[in-house]
Amino acid sequence: MTKIANISVGGRNPVRIMGILNTSPESFYKKSVNTTRTKIKNAVIQMENDGADFIDVGGMSTAPYLSTIVSEKIESKRVLDAIKIIQNHTNLPISVDTCRSSVAEMALKNDVEIINDISGLKYDKNMKDVISKFHPSLILCAYDSKPILGNPINSTKKLLKNSLKIARDCHVSDKKIVLDPAIGFFRKAGKGKFFTKIKTDWVERDLSIIKNLNSLKMKYPILISVSNKSLIGNLLQKENPSDRLFGSITAEAISVLNGADIIRTHNVGATLDAITIATKLSK
Repeated sequence: MTKIANISVGGRNPVRIMGILNTSPESFYKKSVNTTRTKIKNAVIQMENDGADFIDVGGMSTAPYLSTIVSEKIESKRVLDAIKIIQNHTNLPISVDTCRSSVAEMALKNDVEIINDISGLKYDKNMKDVISKFHPSLILCAYDSKPILGNPINSTKKLLKNSLKIARDCHVSDKKIVLDPAIGFFRKAGKGKFFTKIKTDWVERDLSIIKNLNSLKMKYPILISVSNKSLIGNLLQKENPSDRLFGSITAEAISVLNGADIIRTHNVGATLDAITIATKLSK
């Protein structure tokens, strides 16, 4: 039985919802940005009331098509400030979205229970030391710093297996790991550092992944993060992320039908409604 921060996920458990809290003004979805104490507090209380199981805090945008790198000091301060506010207003488990070891260590020292590393522990060579020391729950994302070729399902599985090996070498229990197939992070080109280069069409790659989630599981729960992303914008021809709500919750509901165990979303209430109906109608 997989447990992420003591919450059971996967198998016969309900599909879990991870609410996104962005503290980075550079983020692609401006409506999700919360930088003041009051906004963070209100956002967290709203997410809990809407049914979130976890809060995922990010201090630096990693959208591949944006140039949004900030210093580790800035990322760390943003994340720490948010952690303190969240802990004052809810007991929901906190996940920190970072691939920098210094930010992860700071978070874990402040009672964060989950590290969500979009590089699958591959970007920062010191991340392994931090994970070995604290043994947090992990969300491992498919990633490679080098271009990849071949079938998207097979190549994604290979990248996830590489990250699983790193986690095992850090002595993290398999029962504390969730896999993320990285919707939106496989591109031909980009301005950021945190994407995997492919030569094929990225939209087709992401669609193939969502259609075949069960084949990616390898006995681990799967997390899907598609909320308001450019995949939705591309399919609907909607450039403004604020216009992608209905597309997002449809994709999330179908992801659940295809095997997703956790949905990471900006739209907690709407997402919960959609996946509740999807789950009921799939049985």
